[in-house]
Amino acid sequence: MFLSKLIFAALAATTAIAHPGPDHAVPRAEIQRRNGLAKQCANHAADFNRRRMAKRAMQKRWEGSGHNSTFEITTDAPYYDTIQNDTCVLSPEVTRGPYAWPRSQTLRQDMTEGQAGVPLWLDVGVLDMATCEPLPNVLVDFWHCNATGSYSSFTHLSPNTPFSKLLDELNITDFEIGVTDLHTDDTTFLRGMWPTDENGVMEIKTIFPGFYVQRAIHIHVQAHTDWIVRGNGTIVSGNTISTGQLYFDEALSQKVMSLEPYASHTQVNRTTNAQDAIFPKGTDGGFNPVVSVVPADGEDISKGMIGYITMGVDTAAIKTFKK
Repeated sequence: MFLSKLIFAALAATTAIAHPGPDHAVPRAEIQRRNGLAKQCANHAADFNRRRMAKRAMQKRWEGSGHNSTFEITTDAPYYDTIQNDTCVLSPEVTRGPYAWPRSQTLRQDMTEGQAGVPLWLDVGVLDMATCEPLPNVLVDFWHCNATGSYSSFTHLSPNTPFSKLLDELNITDFEIGVTDLHTDDTTFLRGMWPTDENGVMEIKTIFPGFYVQRAIHIHVQAHTDWIVRGNGTIVSGNTISTGQLYFDEALSQKVMSLEPYASHTQVNRTTNAQDAIFPKGTDGGFNPVVSVVPADGEDISKGMIGYITMGVDTAAIKTFKK
């Protein structure tokens, strides 16, 4: 039996840019305001997570699109008391990083596209911190690198070259995140988005991320309301209510990185959470952006895992955009 602990978590109440570059800090007063919102919703979050976990423990799930594997989850009752001091409210101001490419972010629940790696099913709950209630119809958007560090749409950029050196090689002296176009191709692997259901929950299948130079293992995430998608499944416009990064426990990362194809990435040393320049900012104020995981088959994490995380979003802090 495996004990699973849900972390009511999410990303940096301080900003942190995803890659080397300017750092636009969220003011301390704003961090404290969001922290207050999160604390007032702690009991609601615990109940929300309890219901999700109980439902998951009773069901056989995770029949991924185009895949025949089915796993029965075996889990002890989770401890919920640990949730209450780990809450935070995501911010729409945090940068997406240079490898966001909305033209490749596709509406789908399985974003693996055959990429090799340990299967990861993300169970994501979204709470409205204004009401402390689950938030339906929020489009949750993910992107991350593959097992050897490459991002789709940017596959011709080396994951082993520091970002500043990449810019030098490209002769770019005026790089601006969200403005400068670095994409090199039209691949779409490990990019996907799906809306929360009437219970404020969404599920998506991917693989455990690899790593690239100067960064800890992470997954980028955004949440959008009032969203519109094109016929090809990419997003047209919406209101961004959160942007951030999800991380994983260091012991888990070490174990997964010993497996192939991750283990073949030997050109650079892996940056740990403790060494990462961005990770500490995600834990400012006691916040916890680490995904809690259980083995999908109840036994062996290397055969696949289910990751749980609940994001508290501040619906009063909205950034409207149009692609």
